[in-house]
Amino acid sequence: MNFKFILSLVFLLAFSKYSFAQKPLKVGVAGLTHGHVGWILDANKRSDLEIVGIAEPNRELAERLCKNYGIPMDLVFDSLEEMLEATKPEAVTAFGNIFDHLAVVEACAPKGIHVMAEKPLAVSMEHASKMEALAIKHNIHLLTNYETTWYPSVERAGELLESGQVGEMRKLIVRDGHRGPKKIGVSAEFLEWLTDPVLNGAGAIIDFGCYGANIATWLNSGQRPTSVTAVAQQFQPENNPKVEDDATIILTYKNSQAILEPSWNWPIGRKDMEIYGLTGAIYADNGKDLRVRIAEGYDGFDEEKIRIEKRDAPFDDPFSFLIAVIRGDIQMKPYDLSSLENNLIVVEILEAAIKSAKEGKTIYLK
Repeated sequence: MNFKFILSLVFLLAFSKYSFAQKPLKVGVAGLTHGHVGWILDANKRSDLEIVGIAEPNRELAERLCKNYGIPMDLVFDSLEEMLEATKPEAVTAFGNIFDHLAVVEACAPKGIHVMAEKPLAVSMEHASKMEALAIKHNIHLLTNYETTWYPSVERAGELLESGQVGEMRKLIVRDGHRGPKKIGVSAEFLEWLTDPVLNGAGAIIDFGCYGANIATWLNSGQRPTSVTAVAQQFQPENNPKVEDDATIILTYKNSQAILEPSWNWPIGRKDMEIYGLTGAIYADNGKDLRVRIAEGYDGFDEEKIRIEKRDAPFDDPFSFLIAVIRGDIQMKPYDLSSLENNLIVVEILEAAIKSAKEGKTIYLK
């Protein structure tokens, strides 16, 4: 065979593979009612991602958002099934109510379409288990997206703990929330289901408790808590008449404890955490700033302040991560923050917290 012909063939194959790798990921959007949906709509400007279809029956909402983000209305379909059949996306991002996450996976998994659900994974273990079974049966990636996953401060805190800089973790405190959905002015479409005990699964426990449960599971390397104790209250009955808007959740582990404080009553919006080890503490004050305190004597300490602007790609945003996972460029670590394994435990924790608060007793996990 001619050497030049072989060389040309090798070059052509290599170029074809490169070209294929550069094609944008075809993404469908299931629902537009979630307040975080702007994240995926704005991502349509990227060269590595293309929104090929949107499933949203509320035409007024779809027209408003499509106009805001420069997306043509001919990409909008009344149902998820219509959108999947017409556009054949490689992945679907779920930005509707949490109850509908199961229906999204039921529609996508048999077609081999990967799913990224906006946090949390599901409203109950019944839903989560069905979603898990579908993902395994049809060999799809089923990811859950949290804003805090992409915080460089969260990543560095995990690295510092793993390195042993503050010793073995004994206590984790995670605080998440804001003044409340109505007070901060979320859209009417979002408010309608966010404060519905069926469509959202609960109130602040689901909306903000999931962040702490997700991080606690990750920092504990996938270990399930032995017990869950929760106290929930309703401080804004006029704004959240059907659900709790404040909670404290205590998770006990073999060698540590986690305290989650989800609330729709913080005067200032927050997503922060404190990790206490045997010899020091790590404070992730926001998405970029950390403080590391090493104990000196009884109450003294040496403090180092750290600021990290951004995580490295593809770990800097949900869609870069989704693309890399689907393309096989990276493989999720066991109990990764986005992983199905982690988020099944998150749902188990949240379900136990709701039960604990309702029954006024500690729930022991089997």
